[in-house]
Amino acid sequence: MALMITDDCTGCDACLDACPNDAISEGDIYVIDPARCTECVGAEDEPQCGLECPADCIIADPAWAETPEQLQEKYKNLH
Repeated sequence: MALMITDDCTGCDACLDACPNDAISEGDIYVIDPARCTECVGAEDEPQCGLECPADCIIADPAWAETPEQLQEKYKNLH
């Protein structure tokens, strides 16, 4: 499942460099491109953006339910 950033985002930039898939970009708040988000499957043991976020505003996006195998395949296709 891809991740998403809630409206609680403070725009602190902490998540931006943490993403190994360049899935995070600036908008009114930061946003995660679900087509690029693998929850760090393939790169790390857990989502790095969530570890770095001081506002704790990164959650699972219910619109993008994916299995670990699908996330691994997406990561493979991105790299």
